Amino acid sequence: MDKIRVLIVDDSAIVRNALAEIFNSDPKIEVMGTASDPYIAAKKIQKEVPDVISLDIEMPRMDGLTFLKKIMSQHPIPVVVISSLTEKGTQTALKALEYGAVEIITKPQFHSKQSIEESKIKLCDIIKAAAISRLKRKSNVRQMAVEPKLSADAVIPKVRTQSLPKTTDIVVAVGASTGGTEALRVFLEALPVDAPGVIIVQHMPEHFTRSFADRLNEICKIHVKEAEDGDSVLQGKVLIAPGNKHMLLRRSGARYYVEVKDGPLVNRHRPSVDVLFRSTAVYAGSNSIGVIMTGMGDDGAKGLLEMKEAGAQTIAQDEASCVVFGMPKEAIKLGAANYTLPLDKIAMQVLGFRKKF
Repeated sequence: MDKIRVLIVDDSAIVRNALAEIFNSDPKIEVMGTASDPYIAAKKIQKEVPDVISLDIEMPRMDGLTFLKKIMSQHPIPVVVISSLTEKGTQTALKALEYGAVEIITKPQFHSKQSIEESKIKLCDIIKAAAISRLKRKSNVRQMAVEPKLSADAVIPKVRTQSLPKTTDIVVAVGASTGGTEALRVFLEALPVDAPGVIIVQHMPEHFTRSFADRLNEICKIHVKEAEDGDSVLQGKVLIAPGNKHMLLRRSGARYYVEVKDGPLVNRHRPSVDVLFRSTAVYAGSNSIGVIMTGMGDDGAKGLLEMKEAGAQTIAQDEASCVVFGMPKEAIKLGAANYTLPLDKIAMQVLGFRKKF
């Protein structure tokens, strides 16, 4: 199999060297070159077109956002934005998603051996996901299996689900990864103000989820916010798991609320969709709806099956509307999805379920 060729664009020599070392440590990835600014990058692309570009935002001579717009208008190439954690950088990186970037991730943190290892896992997996995204023009890079490290057992033990009493509230649990920011926008914009409560895990770095939630809140009829520990799941309200934290559904009497907590990477992710779905199966059961959207790997597939077995209605996004048909595909293979639907039909189906409860 041909390796995924990556061009690193960043004005910091230290960051370029660190990223090159991380990417080259993966046998399926090869750094074809580095560039300290977009002008140098453009010259390299003229000679050899990379499979994926890793792009910084704040750079001299031309900022990353302008460069991204030029790439997408002239020669679309999968771009992964690797940004700092500043507020300005966060807002600009989210704007980059609107302009066509496949994914965003924070610059590597090397505070400990664990943070180094987790950075390697996340960065390399995102590059692989970008390489097979729908922007990909070549067909010589197949979808690559992602070896899960830990299952949801590491955060919430699997228990035999019992028949739960019906409640007046319905919980809609949603999981997404690569391409999910746009998919979630389409889904949430279609929901009315009285839609069932929604809890979401979108694979996204720490500090980005709050800005992402705030932006959705501006354009959606329903209220969208980054989840905080103890937040109630209510009609007309959407809770998005904070980056780098797991989110679980809990129940006290007839009240649903979320728990936000630390924990190890599950299926190579934190937050993990499997963790959210398993907790929803346990605490909401047939009072819930599960939706799995675009993304690489299999996070959420087993959890969606657990939801289905607990009596929940379950939906997988179809291949044609996915940026990466990984997570939904794995869920479908397990028989976890009651329905497989195009993105623009999912909200309608969820609202249709509400009438049956």
